[in-house]
Amino acid sequence: MNFLRELWDNLREFVTTVGAVALFLGRVLAQLPRAVLRPSLIVEQVHNTGALSLVIIITCGLFVGMVLGLTGYDLLQRFGSEEALGTAGALAIVKELGPVVSALLFAGRAGTALASEIGLMRATDQLTAMEMMAVDPMRRVIAPRFVGGVIAMPLLTVIFIAIGIFGVQLVGVQMFKVDAASFWSQMRSSVGLEDVMEGIVKGCVFGVACTLIAVYEGFTAVPTAEGVGRATTRTVVISAVLTLILDYILTAIML
Repeated sequence: MNFLRELWDNLREFVTTVGAVALFLGRVLAQLPRAVLRPSLIVEQVHNTGALSLVIIITCGLFVGMVLGLTGYDLLQRFGSEEALGTAGALAIVKELGPVVSALLFAGRAGTALASEIGLMRATDQLTAMEMMAVDPMRRVIAPRFVGGVIAMPLLTVIFIAIGIFGVQLVGVQMFKVDAASFWSQMRSSVGLEDVMEGIVKGCVFGVACTLIAVYEGFTAVPTAEGVGRATTRTVVISAVLTLILDYILTAIML
């Protein structure tokens, strides 16, 4: 009975949280038209969430591509199909590794920054002060950060994909001497526009999910140091799990 009661309490808490996030998303979307009228705030947030994440995206994209080139070459040479390394590497990065790893890095770097920044504003009563001055925090603080994250995430995904493919080429062509003409020609003939669009769509969906979780956790954080830290941790954990779940759902739909 205790197990069933605990299970029911957890299920009820989960449903309540999902409903609260949905209502929060509705409030954010209602403020988007007004937030767009102040593009300087959005550009600033695109810089904070996107440009400041470029170093980690480029570094991880390069090494993910190089590792994929090593493991892919080791696998394909057993079947005498080394020339297919470009196709295998590009499809893996474009459709799966690019958007998923980018989302995980985005959640770990930009998501935690958003959650801690907004949570600190909550802890220091800055959001309350805005409300007392008749300034809506949803319009001034939350909406620009949400839009900035949603815009930055697909761009980071595209950069990760490009750098990852370069990493595969660096290992396959430069290190293992795979024929460059076969590498690129097979990639161009096998990777279509629909594959690229699948990766970009996933990047957009992951951007909405990770940014929404970050701003929600920061906005609803308990106004203490411990509460802000807990909100930051929850942002990373929930964003990572949600990214993998959404990746499976989107892959199943697009297949």
